[in-house]
Amino acid sequence: MTFQIEKTLIRAHHAALATATPETVATALAAHTHADWHWRGMHPWHEQHGAPAVAQAFWQPFLQAFTRVQRREDIFFAGRNQIDGFASAWVVSMGHLMGLFDAPFLGLRPTRRLVMLRYAEFHRVTNGQIAETAFFCDLLHLMRQAGYTPLPEQTGAHLIQPGPATHDGRLLSPQPADEGNHTLDLIGRMIGGINHHHLFRGPEEELAETWVDDMLWWGPEGIGATYTVPRYIEQHQRPFRTKLTDRRFNGHVARLAEGHYGGFFGWPNLTLTSLGGFMGLPPGTTGDMRVIDIYRREGDKLAENWIFIDMLHFLKMQGVDILAQLSEDSLCAQA
Repeated sequence: MTFQIEKTLIRAHHAALATATPETVATALAAHTHADWHWRGMHPWHEQHGAPAVAQAFWQPFLQAFTRVQRREDIFFAGRNQIDGFASAWVVSMGHLMGLFDAPFLGLRPTRRLVMLRYAEFHRVTNGQIAETAFFCDLLHLMRQAGYTPLPEQTGAHLIQPGPATHDGRLLSPQPADEGNHTLDLIGRMIGGINHHHLFRGPEEELAETWVDDMLWWGPEGIGATYTVPRYIEQHQRPFRTKLTDRRFNGHVARLAEGHYGGFFGWPNLTLTSLGGFMGLPPGTTGDMRVIDIYRREGDKLAENWIFIDMLHFLKMQGVDILAQLSEDSLCAQA
């Protein structure tokens, strides 16, 4: 299967959004989506159904706050969903929504400057329409660009994250099926290594099975980006595994690959309990992590990984309401 019909639909969907206004965006969304379109968004939007609801929840406020918006897409691929036995077809897009921050958004004061909102989305396409979407974006990263840093200093680096080092992430044309199968198999083996990490002599041995040594891990704000296996262990894996416990894997909604690219999302992927210290959290609290992971394969190993986590939801489940804090800070600043 070449997925050209599905890709053409998503590109038309993006083109309609590119010219939409707050007044017309509901109509633009309806043009390519099912009447019962199931949209999953991050906190505070969560799950919505149908174009009018999605427009009201996210796109109208977003387009009112950000002007001259451009989609700066870095990765685009499609595939069959391994989770449902390869029954459904999905299309994945990742990059940044770039615009001028000209009006308040979620309590953030506008900067009137250029900002880049990291995004990743998975679309299930059926009968010529989008039936289901997962839309993740990095709101903590946006907050930091606007000068608001509600969390302790993160272990990784903060930066506007680039696309693939190979600059070949937009798969607009068909890819060899065996390449996608190879990528999907490698992602599965990597997940298996995580779930059975206790069988390895250490994290270096575990990671060497499926990762290149100079891996790039583009983590979300609050954790940050890191480079090379040793620094990934130091700056993400060790804090994650030593400061969070009772890890429960809840599975994925979709997992697919095409060519050298693949990824998955869950709702939620993980449930974990804080031992204290991770992102400044107190001990003894449990939360869900909704996660998108997108990968680039290089030969027989993974080379790059872009991660999106619904951090605001994870934190709020543990009593840390970032948006409420932001609103309070905004009121204090105006007083």
